[in-house]
Amino acid sequence: MSSLDTRLGVLRGTAPPIPHNARTLAALTANPSCDRRSLLDAAGIDKDALAAHLGLPRPLRKSQLALDYGIAFERQVTAQAGAPLVPLLRQALGLTLSEVSYEDVNSVGSDDDKSPLKLRRAHTRSRILSAAHRRSDDPRTLLDHPVLCLTVAGHQVYLEPDVIAFQRDGVFHVVEIKSFPVIHGQPDPIKATAALTQAAAYVLALRELLAGDGLPPDRVSDTVILVNPRNFTRHPTATPFSAHKQVKYLSRHLGRLRRLPELLDKLPPNTTFDLAPGPDQRPTRPRGELVAALATVRPYYTPGCRHHCDLAFHCRTEARNQGRTAALGAAVHDDLAGIDAIATALALTDGHLHPSRGQKDITQALRHAQRIHADLQTDTA
Repeated sequence: MSSLDTRLGVLRGTAPPIPHNARTLAALTANPSCDRRSLLDAAGIDKDALAAHLGLPRPLRKSQLALDYGIAFERQVTAQAGAPLVPLLRQALGLTLSEVSYEDVNSVGSDDDKSPLKLRRAHTRSRILSAAHRRSDDPRTLLDHPVLCLTVAGHQVYLEPDVIAFQRDGVFHVVEIKSFPVIHGQPDPIKATAALTQAAAYVLALRELLAGDGLPPDRVSDTVILVNPRNFTRHPTATPFSAHKQVKYLSRHLGRLRRLPELLDKLPPNTTFDLAPGPDQRPTRPRGELVAALATVRPYYTPGCRHHCDLAFHCRTEARNQGRTAALGAAVHDDLAGIDAIATALALTDGHLHPSRGQKDITQALRHAQRIHADLQTDTA
């Protein structure tokens, strides 16, 4: 075990690590400036368990009904050896009939295998490299439930895309099956962006696989195929979307995780987020100690954190108590261009502080907003 693993293990304590998946990797891009999130995720710390011990509300999650619908839709699309999916991809990717082949990697191995993910990953690797090097007449155009690996902070993370499609001209595509609808050709932009960010993890993992065999990254397209219900029906439709931006962002944020030794060096000695579970596995650590431990790592709260981070409400309370502009939302924080304290912004507005050269435009904007607010109060008086 490396010294980095040992240090992260101390932070985690007695709890087993929570492995990354595409969803947690996508969440890294939602708030890349948050050192707290980066450190907790790198250590595999269960943020939901921390939030439960602190008595925090949880972010909204999908209902079981929505999850069941998503599973049913995926099964519908991949039924009968991918028969419903093939014509959709033929149109979206320009596949010809001779290029279509299907294999469900989920069928590899048995329930008795001790490491089913490793077995499926080895099988996926073999099939993809065979297709990439044209080692067989069967290009394995569609791999259903493949398993890939992506290096995250020096560790191998298993990822499970819905489908990988292989075109005869040598380019791989990732296909994501999602249950949110496409209405008149347009999906919900927030949900589509989230799906593309998850798919970006698969694109990077597939490129890493090919690079390990000496193949260039352009053999994997950053055009992702989203398969969704069409309008208000259960009829599927396939739409190509560019995930170039999401791939670039995720790659950059994974690179930021290399700063882990630097973040760890800033922590006081013996810092840990261990909940000290008792014989009944219930946490015994005093909440005040846990709050103090969290305070040693710099957070970066924005209102959007409430949608993807279990500790969002804790960080929001911190931001409010400390008077940070981030608590007012990303738009306000960006407009203030580096003024992190609400007190500083107010002091610049009322003249108690004199602005620097770079703050003059901000001060004028603040005073203009203050005049508008005052006029509104006068009009309603």
